[in-house]
Amino acid sequence: METAYIKTPLGIAKIVGDEDGVSLISVSDEGDPRAKLEQAKQSSATIPSVLQEAVSQLKDYFEGKRNDFTFKLNPSGTEFQQKVWKGLLEIPFGKTMSYMELSKKLGDVKAIRAVASANGKNPLWIVVPCHRVIGTDGSLTGYAGGLWRKKWLLEHENPTNQQSLF
Repeated sequence: METAYIKTPLGIAKIVGDEDGVSLISVSDEGDPRAKLEQAKQSSATIPSVLQEAVSQLKDYFEGKRNDFTFKLNPSGTEFQQKVWKGLLEIPFGKTMSYMELSKKLGDVKAIRAVASANGKNPLWIVVPCHRVIGTDGSLTGYAGGLWRKKWLLEHENPTNQQSLF
């Protein structure tokens, strides 16, 4: 497995993968000394060739130049988790879906808690867009990276065009 680190507006992103695809993308706060150390190591090293496309596409996403990802994914999870993550991939850029809607789409409205749990175990931050899942009432519900990151991502994907009245 190869590892790369990139600085994003939301912290330091860690990308892990090999020739079979990217298996992990996570984020940590810049204040985390381990993340700073790892970032420093990465900046002095070249990005592994198997991760170059993922790094490039993530940078484009944060620069507002990309709204989908085409690099190969290889997340590790149970069959049910994989099913939920595939369902998440079908939520369009700039759109949201409730946990209830996702459960219905996956064929079992009663599985809402299991769907929420699998959503929370998503190992591919941003690329498998678990941030696009919200509460039935439209609220920003739990997000492993923190609700402030979820809010940022949703605003990044669907910026408000209306000007302030005040």
